[in-house]
Order: sequence, then structure tokens, then C-alpha cells
Amino acid sequence: MDLDFFKDIKYQSHEQFLLNLVITAIITYGIGQFYIKYGTSISNRKKYAQNFLLLSLTTMLIIYIVKASVALSLGLVGALSIIRFRTAIKEPEELGYLFLNIGVGLAMGANQVFVTLIAVAVILLLLFGQAILHKKEAFNTSEHMFINILCQRSQVDPIHGILKHHFNHMLLKRMDNSSNMITLSYQISTTNMDLVIKAQDELAAFSGDIEFSFIEQRNLVF
Repeated sequence: MDLDFFKDIKYQSHEQFLLNLVITAIITYGIGQFYIKYGTSISNRKKYAQNFLLLSLTTMLIIYIVKASVALSLGLVGALSIIRFRTAIKEPEELGYLFLNIGVGLAMGANQVFVTLIAVAVILLLLFGQAILHKKEAFNTSEHMFINILCQRSQVDPIHGILKHHFNHMLLKRMDNSSNMITLSYQISTTNMDLVIKAQDELAAFSGDIEFSFIEQRNLVF
């Protein structure tokens, strides 16, 4: 009789786990779509958001397994101490969304469904308001553009000089190194499209080997 009682508890627990798994997947999908549409990262947001589901579900699975066992939780601490993440976080926003998805996995693994739904809804609502205010400020001040340039290492300084000659307000956001090639990502602020065209022409005249693209920030969707 007692054995059947514990089997029923375990069965109900697994049912709750499967339900939480589905809810976690739905929440994570919503966070990913929000990040793709309203994120400000210049990296490939659609590709980056594909990692959210794996991260949140894995976190939930770990918490579900170890929450009832002190021995397993201590073993988890030891296992995590030897893990090294080699992929660098290039922008703070990316790290923030990773923590959000980890938080979802932790909360759902602890069966805190209502708290998770409320917290995620409030966080995304606040981020939405922040994104709207940021767009209004950008619209009322100047046009923001991103310039992505693929060039050789020896061409970095001349290219920087060309852009500095045309744009007073520019910021190097990223510089990725791959073999002998360098990828430069600049953010510029200008209201004069003639300067943009002149910069494009001068970059093309400087070398036919470099590749570059000018991307208007408000339409930046990957």
C-alpha cells in the first residue's frame, strides 16, 4: 500500500516535470523572439537566440534532478568547477539574456511556475519600454548606422582614418580576428547621407579587397 502511494507521487512529479518542460520551452521561445526584435546587439541575434532553449531546458533538468539530493548537488558543484566557457561574451546584453534564461530554468526546475511567468512578463515589459524610449531618442537626435568591414590586418589603420575623416561621432563596437582578416564593426551618428556615400566611395577606392556594408540601426534585424 505504501509502495503504491510513493509510485503515485513519483508519477505525479514526472507529470509536473513534463508540464514545466513545455512551459519553459514556450517562455524561452518568447524571450528569444523578443530578443531578436528588440535587442540592440549587432551580432546575429536570430542565431544567438537559438541557444536559449538548450540553456533553459538544461538548467531546468539539472535543478529538477539535484533539488532533492544533497549528494547530487555537491557533485554538481564539483562538476561545474571544471567547466570552462571558451566563447567570449562580446556585448553585455548577450550576457543579460543568458542570465534571464538561466533564471527561467532555475525557477521552473524548482516548480515556481507562477513566479516565473510574472517575473518574465515584468522584465520583458520593462525592456520593451526601454527599447521604445531608446528609439524615440535616436529618432529625435540623429541617424545611427553600423558599418561592418572585412579587411586585412594592415588595412585597419587607413580604414579607421577614412571613417574618422567623414564622421565626427563614431565608435568601434567590435573587432574580430580570423586568420589574417579583421572584421571591424563601427557605430556612427550622422544626419548627412552625402557623408555616408562619400565614405563608401573612398573605401571602395582605397582597396578592392575589402568588403563593407552600411546598416541602418532601426532596421537592423538578423
